[in-house]
Amino acid sequence: MAKQKKLSKSQSRRISANQRKRIERAKSKETVEEVVEDSQLGPQSFGQIITRYGQHADLENDQGAIVKCQIRRAVDSLVVGDKVIWRPYNQTETEFAGVIEAVETRSSEFLRPDFYDGLKPVAANIDQIIIVSALLPDLTPSIIDRYLVAVEQLDIEPVVLINKMDLLNDNNRKLVENTIALYQDIGYRVETVSAKDEDGIETVTNLLKDKTSVFVGQSGVGKSSIVNAILPEAKIATKQVSDNSRLGQHTTTASRLYRLENGGAVIDSPGVREFAMWHLEHEQIINGFIEFRDFIGLCKFRDCKHQNDPGCALKQAIKDGKVTDTRYQSYLRILQTVTDITLRHQPKDSK
Repeated sequence: MAKQKKLSKSQSRRISANQRKRIERAKSKETVEEVVEDSQLGPQSFGQIITRYGQHADLENDQGAIVKCQIRRAVDSLVVGDKVIWRPYNQTETEFAGVIEAVETRSSEFLRPDFYDGLKPVAANIDQIIIVSALLPDLTPSIIDRYLVAVEQLDIEPVVLINKMDLLNDNNRKLVENTIALYQDIGYRVETVSAKDEDGIETVTNLLKDKTSVFVGQSGVGKSSIVNAILPEAKIATKQVSDNSRLGQHTTTASRLYRLENGGAVIDSPGVREFAMWHLEHEQIINGFIEFRDFIGLCKFRDCKHQNDPGCALKQAIKDGKVTDTRYQSYLRILQTVTDITLRHQPKDSK
């Protein structure tokens, strides 16, 4: 008998995930297709997804009411902010009030890279991305840079928001001031806030007016706390950052859209501890650093890697003070992370 070939870790993981999905489908007594006929449904209506849980979602109908719906299997991708076409049940004995049949074309979307599952949409039809950092767990420009690089691939306005300013002291004041100046000098809008003391909340609320915005950032930076300060009735669960590990705790498990009285809407998204850039090409990454763009193409050699190459215009710009070394080091770290992740997940049997 031939020896069975051992599966790689990535193959085993994919197989296990597919098996779980099949088991879940088998356990389900009925699918939307099996129980719903046109005669059981009312006329088509429009709505917007407020949140999604597995095979059902809450949507806001054109009267502003929240409706719990099942999702047709033909609907391939559905995230918070999606504008959809749905039909109500004429009569129902279940907890669901209708079924989502189609998704309108998205005007924009923010994607989170996952090496195993690919690019996962976080939110759709957004006008503004609020990148939240904080004095705790750590104010880290390199993490802010990762989000900025991702946002620069989109036609969406980014804003850097620094939370937990109530923790400002003599030990971290210089770091905070330098971080604010760093991004303002590049041209980004930077705001500060203390969700705990509600200092700066009015500024953030005005920032959200008449726009659909999504809050993104590390776990523990206080995205949900900011939303709670803006909308106390939201009552989103929050947790404290661990004093020992200084790692944020995942409290928001599913993205959710909240309406504001000023015509805006805010999407609170789950935090991540690592926002990788493996899905981007080198050209996309370097162009994601907007202040680098004036110097790309001016190097002595066309294939300059902007590291140890002679005649590098970007390295000269750093020496001349036109580009900060802080941002350049972030760029190098992103490139190294992409290389490390790619090598780490390369199937062993492909070598």
